[in-house]
Amino acid sequence: MPFTVLFASLLLLQSQPVVIPEQPVLTEVITASDTAIFSVMFDQCDPDALADLVTEDIEFYHDRGGLTATRAAFVDDYAKDCSGKQAADAFRSRRELVPGTLQVYPIPGIGAVEEGSHLFYERQGNGPEHLVGRARFSILWRLEDGHWRVARAFSIDHAEVE
Repeated sequence: MPFTVLFASLLLLQSQPVVIPEQPVLTEVITASDTAIFSVMFDQCDPDALADLVTEDIEFYHDRGGLTATRAAFVDDYAKDCSGKQAADAFRSRRELVPGTLQVYPIPGIGAVEEGSHLFYERQGNGPEHLVGRARFSILWRLEDGHWRVARAFSIDHAEVE
């Protein structure tokens, strides 16, 4: 009997529809999610935090680096990059969202797509920061068990800035 109840509960949970917030709340939620993932990616070195912000089946497409197609590979690449930034004279990057470029579109039953442009800055060690590039991005955020996670990401149109 307990197994039957557990199985029925799991089926009920799986059949719960994903409710996507209406605008402007959706844009506020995705903006906060964007801030969270890029803070982890550029400001922290926390592979566990990153793993919690992406889906198991993440697909990350980069116009220079190609495809990363699993959570494990994505987090592993990130962890290797983090360890390289530990040296005092290592290069460190910062990402800045270009004001006015963020757009958020609901995807019923799934989540939302975020699009925008961002700038990248670099500094070596504690040296001065320099604007080094720009790019565009599109991210499919999937709402899973009340958590917004990156399911698909496209990082495109990278260009150097002089």
